[in-house]
Amino acid sequence: MSKFTDLIDLAAERLGGAVLVANDEFFAPKEALLRASAPEWREGEYTDRGKWMDGWETRRRRTPGHDWCIVRLGLAGAIHGVVVDTSFFRGNYPEACSLEATTIEGTPTTEQLTHESRTRWTEVLTRSPLKGDTGNEFALDGTPSATHLRFSIFPDGGVARLRVYGEPAFDTRRMRAGSEVDLAAMENGGLVVSCSDMFFGHRHNLILPGRSTHMGDGWETRRRRGPGNDWSVIRLAARGVIHRVEIDTDHFKGNAPASAMLETLDAPRARGADEPEGDWKTILPNSPLQPHSRHRFDDVTQGQPATHARLSIYPDGGIARLRLFGTLA
Repeated sequence: MSKFTDLIDLAAERLGGAVLVANDEFFAPKEALLRASAPEWREGEYTDRGKWMDGWETRRRRTPGHDWCIVRLGLAGAIHGVVVDTSFFRGNYPEACSLEATTIEGTPTTEQLTHESRTRWTEVLTRSPLKGDTGNEFALDGTPSATHLRFSIFPDGGVARLRVYGEPAFDTRRMRAGSEVDLAAMENGGLVVSCSDMFFGHRHNLILPGRSTHMGDGWETRRRRGPGNDWSVIRLAARGVIHRVEIDTDHFKGNAPASAMLETLDAPRARGADEPEGDWKTILPNSPLQPHSRHRFDDVTQGQPATHARLSIYPDGGIARLRLFGTLA
């Protein structure tokens, strides 16, 4: 699997992603394109328009041109790759696709987004061939921060899912000087760059918005049978000083860690999603945790500004959410 697919899906519905408009959705609705679930096949199921398909599918084009839709990203950010999944579309998938990006402040109307003179689009994926019933992966070099995408298919057909992987951007204009911000939050631009293990739950779940919804909605490691402990490294949304920490073991009742420790590192030269190196400083010593509980630590050691944080859990288990509140450096 390509490395970019380990980043955050910036278009995820859960983060606020949505397909705002499509020129055609005769056979299957545009909204299905961003569904979190894997595509499914329903043998023998038909609607009054034809075979039920789990994805976005347009009618057979009989005139020149091609079909398209416009996607609002849930999180603005730099795109490193996309997956155009044509699962179960075997005789009705597009011949090719392309992708354009734009950055627009505020909440533009569909009229603004579809009016060529009012929105400037930049091509980030040239017209590229697709295979049917396949997760077509396209690595990008890292686009400038984008808020919306125009996804084009040639000339028509169906796509099950679109995943847009990248790094969320931090908008400093939203923050007043001295105001508190969750420096780890995904919606602010935080990124979990690495972890020791994520067998049961993905590391990105640690910094998702809101409380967890169930046990599978957190970061969880396998049962450790040898020495050592598990850990995750978070690239903060911006360089700042952490002064308050929340470690939430919500839903982890028989598999919460016994304790946790938090360290920080100031590595402003660390690039992108790479794991940094340096001298880690402890700001929260190894502290006991309780199952299914929201732990608040207001007496953390306020050290120098940091760009990264490392959460260590002992010896293993699951953490639902991590919040690192602080101020910008």
